[in-house]
Amino acid sequence: MKVTRAALPFLPLCQRLLPGRLAGLSVALLRATALDLAILAGHLLLYPSGVFQERRGPSAPLPPPDGAAQLPTETKRPVVLLHGFIDNRSVFVLLRRSLAQHGRQQVESLNYSPLTCDIRTAAELLGRHIEEICERTGSARVDIVGHSLGGLIARYYVQRLGGDIRVGTLVTLGTPHSGTRVVPLANAHPIVRQMRPGSELLDELTRPAPGCRTHFVSFWSDLDHLMDPLETACVDHPDLMVQNVRVSGIGHLALPVHPAVATGIRQALDADTTEAAADVRSGGLTVA
Repeated sequence: MKVTRAALPFLPLCQRLLPGRLAGLSVALLRATALDLAILAGHLLLYPSGVFQERRGPSAPLPPPDGAAQLPTETKRPVVLLHGFIDNRSVFVLLRRSLAQHGRQQVESLNYSPLTCDIRTAAELLGRHIEEICERTGSARVDIVGHSLGGLIARYYVQRLGGDIRVGTLVTLGTPHSGTRVVPLANAHPIVRQMRPGSELLDELTRPAPGCRTHFVSFWSDLDHLMDPLETACVDHPDLMVQNVRVSGIGHLALPVHPAVATGIRQALDADTTEAAADVRSGGLTVA
């Protein structure tokens, strides 16, 4: 999957100054960084709209854009969207619309408090939220899409709190499953320390999880500036059903926004078997 790449005036200069493969990598990194900065600017404008929890009520699909017909599909599991660190549900505006237009009648977001200092506490809150959704919708299971820290919270719920009975598919986007070493100065925050390699919480996630019923699909980017090492965003556990999908050409902030990734997420959620899900990861995604 490819999209038109943005033209940056300084890219030709980089290509002349940097040799071969290094130039290609640097140009791609500059392009991905520019896209992340543009997304960050737009997200800052939308951020106030997602500060408060969304109102609970009968779930209904988002209306399609003017002139566009919603695609008819069978009833599907509710989808829960879980944002990353120091963020809120507004990051999923575009993904929500994409899911709704392709048959996901029930899409809900959960804001966990920015004052939350423990991933375990946030996972317990997620569990209560999912129980409420199942009771309200009559669905026995849900699917989850978690960006960054949100994916780690959801994984803890599934693996350590028995959430696999409720979660059919868990999609993670740029989640530090094995810990990230980026921004050491942020260690003052307890949750950041929990996302460091070798933390007690991450050690818990390496423990056996026999019979886990949730299917994991992890999207990781080769230009994710918040994952160090990059492969930390892959799930590596012998007891889990996992597909790791490499995304080429975009950075961390673009993962929940880019339309090509949204298509991959829809495919992952719609896949009912491991064979179908394998089609998602075939060759990865090239989006820029």
